[in-house]
Amino acid sequence: MDTLKIRDARDVEEAVRAAIAGEQPLEIIGHGSKRLVGQVTATNAVLDLSPLNAVSAYEPQELIITVEAGAPLSDVMSLLDSKNQQFAFEPVQLADLLAAPDDGTIGGMIGAGFAGPRRIKAGGVRDHLLGAHAVSGFGDSFKTGGKVVKNVTGYDLCKLLAGSWGTLAVMTEVTLKVMPRPEAESTLLIRGLDPLAANRAMTAGLGSPFDVSAAAHVPASALHGEVAGLVEVGSPGEAVTLLRLEGIAASVRHRAGLLTETLKPFGAVELVEEAPSQAAWGAIRDVRTFAASGPLGAWPVWRIVCPPASGGALGEALARETGGEMIYDWGGGLIWAALPPQSNARPDGQATLVRQRANALGGHAMLVRGSVELRSQIDVFHPQPAGLAALSERVRNSFDPRRILNRGRLSREGV
Repeated sequence: MDTLKIRDARDVEEAVRAAIAGEQPLEIIGHGSKRLVGQVTATNAVLDLSPLNAVSAYEPQELIITVEAGAPLSDVMSLLDSKNQQFAFEPVQLADLLAAPDDGTIGGMIGAGFAGPRRIKAGGVRDHLLGAHAVSGFGDSFKTGGKVVKNVTGYDLCKLLAGSWGTLAVMTEVTLKVMPRPEAESTLLIRGLDPLAANRAMTAGLGSPFDVSAAAHVPASALHGEVAGLVEVGSPGEAVTLLRLEGIAASVRHRAGLLTETLKPFGAVELVEEAPSQAAWGAIRDVRTFAASGPLGAWPVWRIVCPPASGGALGEALARETGGEMIYDWGGGLIWAALPPQSNARPDGQATLVRQRANALGGHAMLVRGSVELRSQIDVFHPQPAGLAALSERVRNSFDPRRILNRGRLSREGV
């Protein structure tokens, strides 16, 4: 396979134009940490963006950072941490789940569009993307958005790139909003709840006036081994329900006391503070319970989004029908489901069942981890309704009509 190394944005433009002339689709990668997500692409040429790894500008006082798309995510987060700042949407790092070599790049973070537990409060990746420089499938460079939130010239256009998985344009540089790190963090923990009771507890917490920034539930069945970050707050095999509070220390203490009273009908409430709390949420964010090196490492993993109040019932039904394991985030609105590998009874890796259950609730399901064989046989991304699919097609044609960029990543058609 040919790997095209580039030095700057001009090289990216030339590489795309050469690919168009030769009718050769390109696979766009940074560090390749999410290369195993999506449909199996059809190409023998790779455009490697990892040399585009500079921080172009960082203005902590203005709460913005501009970086090249190939910049390592871990390096950028370390830089933000040195100024006591963060990406408020908590980027999901899939290295453990996918057995990837590292945690990827800024471009990969935006292309995937995955956000962590604070998504329910802070919004997603697209909500923090202010602007971008990119090269379209026509081989033309363009700029969208700006470096301040109030600049609305082309502002919404850059948001199309978030979650596009590199199929619309090749990002070369992006500007993102950053936020101060909270002064204090505490997590209220309840042990031993089943998913339905946990769903009610999380709903009560999120519906309270106490500004809960995350709510998650890890059933006992999902904790087969010692998961770093979770073993410190609960023993293996013990269900844990967690609700997080962040902010000024005095406010966090006050709200924790009030929220404890709200949650008492669901069971004894424990308080976990600072480092152990941060470690637990890191484990939930990165789905370490289903790590490739763990007991469930060979199982396909689905990412299911549904109405939060329905999450517990949906997860229990899937667990009962498949023998799978669940993790509930976003107060039940996000379910990470590890399901047994395909069988003769369900050779589609449970795709039909999962999507029937998700569709019934107005949700959607995406296969995040699966074998090459499985990803070749099913739709990795949830099939869109006809109207939305037609709109997506028009958008894609506006950016990349010849399907030069990551051809076949989102759909099996034309692979």
